[in-house]
Amino acid sequence: MKTCVIYYSRSGNTAMVARTLAEELDADLIEIRDLDDRKGFMSSFRSSIDALRESKTPIKPEKVDLSGYDLVYLGTPTWAGKPAPAIITLIDRVDFLGKDVILFTTMSRQGGEGAIERMAEKIGARGGRIINFFIQKTAGKELIQVREDTLRIINEKDLKIYEAR
Repeated sequence: MKTCVIYYSRSGNTAMVARTLAEELDADLIEIRDLDDRKGFMSSFRSSIDALRESKTPIKPEKVDLSGYDLVYLGTPTWAGKPAPAIITLIDRVDFLGKDVILFTTMSRQGGEGAIERMAEKIGARGGRIINFFIQKTAGKELIQVREDTLRIINEKDLKIYEAR
């Protein structure tokens, strides 16, 4: 069973969670980026509005082919309980038919749950099946602590789901 970890982030914490998952689960790592010329979503009034838009955010790569993968980990930072718009744009463009998906986000429990619910709804509409999720609160943590917490989550939630197959 082939596994990939897809994530969008400009933060080191979300990147660390994704890298830790990919290393521990022997998965391919796919990074999604939005507009290169933006310094960060929240750096101006205009970008704050853009951060809450859905399905209009340019992403790179523009399409991700999941035909070779059985299990997909999909993660995002959130704003006001919503997933990053680049991830929503990606979900709208990708065929998740027959894919098992594990969602993760890096925010508070309340904001993270809202983002997970929205992502799950969109993925279900695109043919995917949500089999697990986790919220890794990373605010204020050093990268080493983020990595350690992610390793603990992998073991606690038994995220090596396809390892024995």
